[in-house]
Amino acid sequence: MGSLPSPASHLEKNAASMIDRGELGVLFERQQRHLNHFFDNLDLGQAQAFAQAIVDAPGAVFFSGVGKSGFVANKLSQTLASLGFMRSAYLSPVDALHGDIGALFPSDLLVLISKSGSSEELLNLVPCARAKGARLISVTSVEGNPLAAICDMNVHLPLERELCPFGLAPVTSTAIQMVFGDTVVAAIMRARKLTKEQYAGNHPAGKIGKSLIFKVKDLMKKQEDLPLCKERDMIMDQLTELTSKGCGCLLVVDSENHLIGTFTDGDLRRTLKASGEGIFKLTVGEMCNRSPRTITPEAMAVEAMQKMESPPSAVQFLPVLDEGRTVIGIITLHGLVSAGL
Repeated sequence: MGSLPSPASHLEKNAASMIDRGELGVLFERQQRHLNHFFDNLDLGQAQAFAQAIVDAPGAVFFSGVGKSGFVANKLSQTLASLGFMRSAYLSPVDALHGDIGALFPSDLLVLISKSGSSEELLNLVPCARAKGARLISVTSVEGNPLAAICDMNVHLPLERELCPFGLAPVTSTAIQMVFGDTVVAAIMRARKLTKEQYAGNHPAGKIGKSLIFKVKDLMKKQEDLPLCKERDMIMDQLTELTSKGCGCLLVVDSENHLIGTFTDGDLRRTLKASGEGIFKLTVGEMCNRSPRTITPEAMAVEAMQKMESPPSAVQFLPVLDEGRTVIGIITLHGLVSAGL
């Protein structure tokens, strides 16, 4: 068995591996030039034909690749699948030859991503995929490569050179593969007129989806969880209600639950400081805020958060009112944050 390096040698290695800020800046400038070479020389006709082939695919769209190009292929398949209007998946070229190619049907499209177009795994996959009747598109960066020659279509991604000091590690080629693929996906989203609501429907657990799906009525507290009190109630008699509901406030209502105002724990501290023992003689109605911010149950939850954070000062809650200004709920900043917004 091998052994771990001694602590001393580890420290020596770290001391000798300091990143030079100037050299780092030079590398970023070089990478920018390499990327600009890609943008300046990309054949938009090929890119359009590739995007159109995906849009027109009658079946599923599979992506495949080896090594770092495989990671790009996997990511692009997941992004395309997340749009929700076509089936897309990653097909490992090795696993495909051991049974996974059974997922491929004659109506499907297989996109093969490779810098060199010479990966043996992809070259071995092509005749098997063709036998299944799938359409094949290669995405490569080397002119005249064998993979492009045996596919139905090839897209050339212009690569000036890798940023790697030896010109070998795929640090620029994978960048342009990702940029190309994601840009094509964005074009497909526009062509299919994908709406934010449709996109959010496939991202319900993420912040994007929650901000476009959740409404105030989905996250508000209601009924017995509401900290309600009447205008003539004494402030000191409502301390339990003020603190027990976890809202940090009281909603002051009339006999028909119409909102009169709000009274917060901050109002309590200010009143106590200003009035001292006189607070025992004050009603909630005398000290409540009669012009609080409110919101409707059909408003988006993200709108509620924006309203809480708006000038002149942030608030921690919003009473939820129906069309007749009847209190039907309360939404809190804590509740919005807990929901992931």
